[in-house]
Amino acid sequence: MAVYMPTDPLVDNGPATFSFRRDEWSDIDTWRQAARQQLLARLAPPDTGNTPVVTVQEQFVYDDLHVEHLSWQQPYGPPTEAIFLKPAGATGKLPGVLALHDHAGKKYFGKRKLAQTSDNWHPMMLDHFDEYYGGVPWANQLAKQGYAVLVPDAYAFASRRVKLADVPEEIRAGLTDEHPEAPEQIEAYNRWAAGHETIMARSLFCAGTTWPGVTVAEDQRALDVLCSRSDVDDSRVGCGGLSGGGLRTVFLGGIDPRVQCAVCAGMMTTWQDFLLYKSHTHTWMIYVPLLPQEMDYPEILGLRVPLPTMVLNNSDDSLFTLPEMERANTMLHQIYAKAGAEDQYQCHFYPGPHKFDLQMQATAFDWFERWLK
Repeated sequence: MAVYMPTDPLVDNGPATFSFRRDEWSDIDTWRQAARQQLLARLAPPDTGNTPVVTVQEQFVYDDLHVEHLSWQQPYGPPTEAIFLKPAGATGKLPGVLALHDHAGKKYFGKRKLAQTSDNWHPMMLDHFDEYYGGVPWANQLAKQGYAVLVPDAYAFASRRVKLADVPEEIRAGLTDEHPEAPEQIEAYNRWAAGHETIMARSLFCAGTTWPGVTVAEDQRALDVLCSRSDVDDSRVGCGGLSGGGLRTVFLGGIDPRVQCAVCAGMMTTWQDFLLYKSHTHTWMIYVPLLPQEMDYPEILGLRVPLPTMVLNNSDDSLFTLPEMERANTMLHQIYAKAGAEDQYQCHFYPGPHKFDLQMQATAFDWFERWLK
């Protein structure tokens, strides 16, 4: 991929200003406070308030799981919807996991990408589970192992997606919100939403914020919801996800210390990889102006050191280059080694394309079991 711009400040492989790998950063708490403050300044997240008031839309038992359909109102836009899962009949406080859904170019869907609450699966979600998740909704599988799992819709997805009726007619491409569950209508919406990302990013910049800033702010409110539940032990909470969910794990896990255990799947590389090779394959949800001069992408996740962190990569993932995935792993190893916390970091490479399959899920679930139970 040709890059027609000065790239020296970004392609320099030396540690950036707020990298813990630099010699001048010796005290971990001093470094983390300064680096997190700088990250938040670059993200410019909007004020989304405190723990939102949650409405339980319905609750029932499905496939030996207690299921709740929840919603809460952000200060802007339509209510956020979420699915909560835990073993039916469970008592006491359970370890909690915030399950973060992927992007996959499918903004019509959100929580349904990870959780199943009836036998009436949408056919497009059947295909999605097969392609990325070994044929299963992994949030259900994790909940069955004794966890309280919350799956919220991310900003611009599903309940938080941009409704066609809310945008000017000249940019709707002739589409409407009618027949929303029809596959052909969903595919048309997803194509439109992909093209609309640039407009969304420009609009957020004009509002004085960034797309990843909005996303992490809303994910923190979802974390508030999970941690505030009487059936969740807020000292044993983790998060994880694939792809866009891995991206959300990087930012949320790096910023919020309530995340005691994090699993990032299929979303670990370097700014250099995006700059020189792969920016065209990714969403605007990633990019933070000026941040690459201050910390590399894996170092955002490294802000959580020494808290337990796992990275799962696919060696044949077309979204990244293998050398840069490996270099990102080296950075995180160095950060954890410098903090004397090498046991709290693991990275695994699996053969195959972009995915979070059953083998990878088993590895992730073992990691949650080790640190949250």
